[in-house]
Amino acid sequence: MNFGTIGGGTVARAIAGHLVAAGHKVALSNSRGPDTLLDVVTRLGPLASAATVEEAAAADVVFLAVRWPQVGDALAGLPPWDGRILVDTTNNLDSMSPALADLGVETASEFVASRVPGARVVKAFNTLYAKFIAADPRHPQGRQLLFYAGDDAAAKATFHEVADEIGFAPVDAGTLREGGRLMQIGGPLSALHALKQD
Repeated sequence: MNFGTIGGGTVARAIAGHLVAAGHKVALSNSRGPDTLLDVVTRLGPLASAATVEEAAAADVVFLAVRWPQVGDALAGLPPWDGRILVDTTNNLDSMSPALADLGVETASEFVASRVPGARVVKAFNTLYAKFIAADPRHPQGRQLLFYAGDDAAAKATFHEVADEIGFAPVDAGTLREGGRLMQIGGPLSALHALKQD
């Protein structure tokens, strides 16, 4: 299984670091082009590569890790998803994009899913501050809880396995609608940092 990131910032780099440490290939991308990520992939090691957004989006599992106002542009014009998994790590922050803040009954990940027909969308990593994503999720007291949500059972099972492999304690929060509400800004799981004792 190979991985890609749409976005090359703090969250994307943190997730890529865990994946590379577990022996997986990761293609990182951003809107400015592969050349701007050469230092990043050099630090991550030989399993990491810099790619175009289209190349990164062709991976088996793709992490969307851009700021909310860039979601539309980041997903526009990509090739068909054909059932590949898109992990949405974004947060709809009112202060960043007031015009897009009110999605009505739709959660942010349902909004994202509507922009990527054919993708199996899993919501994850958005409840944690970046420093907790980047840190080793394994602690003497237990493993970092990682909530996720989605509408496709097989995609969620795949994500669960990957999250567990890289050291997190994954917890299924439900569907994109119900779980997404729990996980979004203002929900009870948002910014909840907790450890699972194994």
